[in-house]
Amino acid sequence: MADQLYLSLWFPNFRFEALPGALASVLRQFALVSGESRVSAASVYPISFTESPVYQRIYVNDDRSQSTEDSIIENAVAEATEQLHDDLAYEFEMKWKLWKPESNEAPISEAALDVLWRREPSTVRILGFGPQFDQASYEQNGHIRVDFGLDTPWIMDEEQEEVLDEETQKYIQQNIEMLLAFTLSVEKNCGISSRLLWTESGEPLAEKLIARLQRLN
Repeated sequence: MADQLYLSLWFPNFRFEALPGALASVLRQFALVSGESRVSAASVYPISFTESPVYQRIYVNDDRSQSTEDSIIENAVAEATEQLHDDLAYEFEMKWKLWKPESNEAPISEAALDVLWRREPSTVRILGFGPQFDQASYEQNGHIRVDFGLDTPWIMDEEQEEVLDEETQKYIQQNIEMLLAFTLSVEKNCGISSRLLWTESGEPLAEKLIARLQRLN
């Protein structure tokens, strides 16, 4: 069953004033792995996610835009965090391209092995939490949390693995490699004290993904 996939990050002796710099650092690591260097949207939520955003901006990063300077990571983070309050959460959307079957409606099975796979844009949300946002939920969510969306581009049931052809396994392996490359890049370059890759059901996934990658090899 599909599950929401997250990466939670904690920083040592973290000061709230350092949040913009920490967010920019994580966004830069994502840009290095994804090849997409622009922020696509930014939002700021007060108190909890049940409230409407107090700031929201969607960036146009194609030929329709006269300028994309505002969507540069440092500029987008600086604008969204200009009002830095401890009961706010700051969300930035970026995109990377993952391999996905052309039709996602049917589960992967022997009947679906001939489905074409394409690299399609997928939105990733990177959030920084103020210490008073949502009753100090950063203690569980991390000072920064990365929301990858549903885990389907990376996770297969073991029963499905047995019927997957080499080409399909190759696509899934490439998705896993991108996910692990981003996670390791953050660990190496962002000065974090700890990290946790987990799903909404609460299951840690680092070991499971590494084992899956070893089986695909």
